[in-house]
Amino acid sequence: MSRAQTLHARTADGTRPYALPDGGVALVAFAVVLFSVYNALTKWLAADYDPLQIVFFRGLFGLLPVALILLWHGGGTAVLRSRRPGVQVLRAVLALAANICFILSYRAMPLADAVAIGYAAPIFVTALSVPMLSERVGVHRWSAVLVGFLGVLLVARPGVGVFEPAALLAIFGTLLYALSIIATRRLGTLDAAITTMAHSTSLYVIICALALPFVWVTPTWTDLAFFLALGLVGGVGMFCFVQAYRMAEATKLAPFDYTAMVWATIFGFAIWGEVPTLWSVAGISVIAGSGLYIVHREHVTRRTAAAQAALAGSSSRKVPAKARSAAQSVSS
Repeated sequence: MSRAQTLHARTADGTRPYALPDGGVALVAFAVVLFSVYNALTKWLAADYDPLQIVFFRGLFGLLPVALILLWHGGGTAVLRSRRPGVQVLRAVLALAANICFILSYRAMPLADAVAIGYAAPIFVTALSVPMLSERVGVHRWSAVLVGFLGVLLVARPGVGVFEPAALLAIFGTLLYALSIIATRRLGTLDAAITTMAHSTSLYVIICALALPFVWVTPTWTDLAFFLALGLVGGVGMFCFVQAYRMAEATKLAPFDYTAMVWATIFGFAIWGEVPTLWSVAGISVIAGSGLYIVHREHVTRRTAAAQAALAGSSSRKVPAKARSAAQSVSS
């Protein structure tokens, strides 16, 4: 899953405290390893358990790191109160549905392929942000979106037998995940990151518990330990991502985030003997390149907007024409 656009945590005044970039890199690298273990555990458990039962245990045991983070965060139960509870519920339902689609795709697809398609989420978000958030997307990012979709097609390889339905599930899951990111953007700075984590994790447990009587399979002690690990690495990994993006800019962290595809390839080969095809390698490379370019262009757009705002506010001094032209020449 790319989490770069979902976890731009902010301080109470809405700013991004960019400090300790090396610490941010270390945290995001650690989080990527945790989420790679999470994906491998999910694929392993998906062979014997229904996706709803997997997500239930992920949420149940994921409440432990959430509780520990709440104690560390301070502020008591007040931090759990959302200013947009309806958006929180919508976001959780979308993320839950996305998780189910990904788990189903893991059963039939190589892990690296499914993870790569999931990392196309920022590409979907860029395309959806125009009609849903009224954001302006320039020719550079639209080009990256089109190239990114080409990468998805290279990985999915429409018409190639048994992998086609699973690939469609992964693509649909990515779309749902992108919609959950849009919902997160709707929240803006109204809710803290831990508030969103607590709501999502709790709703996973409540919703999936309703379906447990119909899908329950009694887990072995070994699998129960795997379920526990699933919840712990998922919760700790999410927290590490939140903290990483508080410490450093997305442009510095995104390359490390995309190393998840390398880890997925390693786990897929080591556990299931999955060897990526040339089409998969090409598609994964295209998706990663497009995602990184989108992150770069968003950084350029924000920097240019800040420069233009500074120029517009410089009424006390004359701004050279060349400087004004340079600030206005970079489009998104």
